[in-house]
Amino acid sequence: MHSNNSIFNEQEVLKELKHYLPSQAPLKDFVHHNTLHAFQDQKFYDGIRSASKIFGYFVSLQLEDYRALYISKRIRENILKRIIAERKGVEHLNEWMKKAIGKKYDTSVSPRIGLLRSVWERKYHLNLDSLVHPYLFRILCSYLDQGISIWSFPVGHEGFLASVKEIEKNSFTSFFKGKRARNLLLGGNCKVEDLLKIVVGDEALYKQYLFDQQFAHQGWSGMVSTIEDHPQSLLNQKKISIHDLIVLELLLEIDTLDSQFGQKWLPVGSKLKGRPDGLFDEVPQTELDEVLSIWQDAFEWSYYDQVLAAIQLQGEIDPVPPFHKSFQVVTCIDDRELSFRRYLERIDPECETFATPGFFGVEFFFQPEHGKFYTKCCPAPVTPNYLIKETGSRRKQNKEAYFSKLSHSLFRGWFITQTLGLLSGFKLALNVFRPSAMPAMASSSAHMDKTSRLTIENKNLNHRERNLQIGFTIEEMVQRVDAILKSIGLVKDFASIVYIVGHGATSINNPHYCAYDCGACGGRPGSVNAKVFCFMANHPLVREELGRRGLVIPEETQFLACLHDTTRDEITYFDENFLSPVNSANHQKNKPVFIQALDFNAKERSRRLVSIDTTLSAEKIHKEILRRSVSLFEPRQELNHSTNAICFVGRRDLSKNIYLDRRSSMNSYDYQLDPDGKYLANVMKPIAPVMGGINLEYFFSRVDNYRLGAGTKLPHNVMGLIGVANGSDGDLRPGLPSQMIEVHDPVRLLVIVEQLPEIVLGAISQQAATYEFYIHEWVRLVAVHPETRELSVFRDGRFTLYRPLTRSLDSISDVVSLIETVKAAESIQIVEATKENLPVYLMH
Repeated sequence: MHSNNSIFNEQEVLKELKHYLPSQAPLKDFVHHNTLHAFQDQKFYDGIRSASKIFGYFVSLQLEDYRALYISKRIRENILKRIIAERKGVEHLNEWMKKAIGKKYDTSVSPRIGLLRSVWERKYHLNLDSLVHPYLFRILCSYLDQGISIWSFPVGHEGFLASVKEIEKNSFTSFFKGKRARNLLLGGNCKVEDLLKIVVGDEALYKQYLFDQQFAHQGWSGMVSTIEDHPQSLLNQKKISIHDLIVLELLLEIDTLDSQFGQKWLPVGSKLKGRPDGLFDEVPQTELDEVLSIWQDAFEWSYYDQVLAAIQLQGEIDPVPPFHKSFQVVTCIDDRELSFRRYLERIDPECETFATPGFFGVEFFFQPEHGKFYTKCCPAPVTPNYLIKETGSRRKQNKEAYFSKLSHSLFRGWFITQTLGLLSGFKLALNVFRPSAMPAMASSSAHMDKTSRLTIENKNLNHRERNLQIGFTIEEMVQRVDAILKSIGLVKDFASIVYIVGHGATSINNPHYCAYDCGACGGRPGSVNAKVFCFMANHPLVREELGRRGLVIPEETQFLACLHDTTRDEITYFDENFLSPVNSANHQKNKPVFIQALDFNAKERSRRLVSIDTTLSAEKIHKEILRRSVSLFEPRQELNHSTNAICFVGRRDLSKNIYLDRRSSMNSYDYQLDPDGKYLANVMKPIAPVMGGINLEYFFSRVDNYRLGAGTKLPHNVMGLIGVANGSDGDLRPGLPSQMIEVHDPVRLLVIVEQLPEIVLGAISQQAATYEFYIHEWVRLVAVHPETRELSVFRDGRFTLYRPLTRSLDSISDVVSLIETVKAAESIQIVEATKENLPVYLMH
């Protein structure tokens, strides 16, 4: 309880602290998000400037990086001049060009965070962090451990601080060196405010001290905060709070200072000659800030302008004749799927492809057979009310004998080391030269047995488990199939087979494997979702009701679930035995198209992978890709979303004749079926938080891989199966490792929507959380008039006409021909010559 005159309000300060801490979930639920989400209520450049000044983050490329991009012509002079003229006026163009290109600036970053606690080192010559953090991190890791440690935390059911207190009370040893901190803990006199009085003294400094303290290890603090808010994010749930962490850390600080100086030391507030700047005081804009923002805009629009020009310059698409579609494919909107779709379309011009978020509109928890826990198979913000259970699985779990708990015992452990240990060492050495699959591998196919059955249909509403309805009713199935098919524009001219393709990734020795799977499926492979949707779309009663709603699916059309492994470029088909004899024959004809498309896709993405000879044939490169996927020593089995920059929302024609170098994602949408924007509102709802979140995490991990990313993964140590750190005593690393972002260009996502501007504005305005991304320009937005292809860019709450400066683009023949004809000059130039991002090309 605080008096009316109290300066420090503990609850408000802890709430604000949690808002600014990283919010990355434990590794099993690693899903991309905006790293600087706390500043998203500000305009982009205001927000990143504040984040830099307050916390010391690098939030853009360095000035010399931009100037190098300008010299190499990746930042175009005419774009730079346009940006300056729009911001400063034509009359100031030359002045600001000189500032951008040649003026010298002090580019050092002097953050406000940490200034108060630095007094310990300046006045007492004591590095409190180095003495407290290793011990604190070990206690935290031991308590939160999800299965690495041999022995669990002695007392865990009462909560973190209560458990520490119970151990301290009943042990012969102590967490503390002296008596004062121990007595404070056991005597119950360890309120945050009371401890801060001892350590800080001046109540006006309490808030700043707590921010300094917790941001000295923002990874662990952020993880504790996330687990406090979402205890279900741990399979072995633990009760912990940021309050408990602060109390223990303050006690350890008091104990450390007592051990060094007795009790004669004075609180940090008494050692100040002047107060440090308030953390959240206004951050004024400097001329350097303005120059950097000009460069960033010029960098982004040098690329955007090419893409937008291509939309207007591309020729007309020859439509596939109705009723002659060989097959149709629905994939996730993931940027890794668009190139796969492009190859399918080029190899078989009579096929048709679509894309929608890879959970396919069916949200549920999934329980594998013999599995103890539920996994969430839908976007992170969604809380499902449904449970899908797996039955009839024939798969056996592969195990390594030396991973048994017996290997940790004294005598059996010694025996296993001398026998199986030697064998495992030999296998490890062999893996260097002949990589092969192993039980420790994270495989996309391991999420669900290909031969198992799923409890999808609910015929009894009372059939529930842990307050979740098992399966969906017919009406619930109808709603979901109807919504997905209409939102993507697949309402007529159905092919005989519609492939619903989820995606996942295989990797080994990769703690961030969830980031490679489908974000729309909560960091899981999309196989279960694809199978559930196909069951719904094939159900006779569902089709009957859909027909009454005007959506007629021919009886001969069947939906077939698939899984695309984006690391291995392999595809798995589910329930092929349910195909009719005619469709079974059609499926056999279609399979070679998929195989060839995957070969070409593997070759195209191989040019960025250092150890592969990209001049080899597509088939040989694909074999090398398969080998890399199981290599224990390969830190880059694939590059995931690296280079993502564009997201299309519209018909396939919007970008079908444009080569975008795997930098674009796409959500299918047909404006003709949605004159009032009803479907568009639902389509746009996940685009900014999901695709924008991916983009922004890559952006900030790229520009500051030390503080906002995870650094190189080579020294990473997995801490308690919840996060990674450098070494055994380091802070948890938020963000992405350098091996995922090193080829990424930090540009904001540009969403390009094929619809009238006023309808797009109405769609994004329906949800404040979605609108915030666009109005504050953390994600950029352009509307394309569906008939005239006139372009309108969204700025300051309204759309304004945009005319590209790009007047022409180079053309290439289709990329399939380029790969097959490697002797062609343009083939070598486009597919094999460089690992850098390519310009935009028109395809013919």
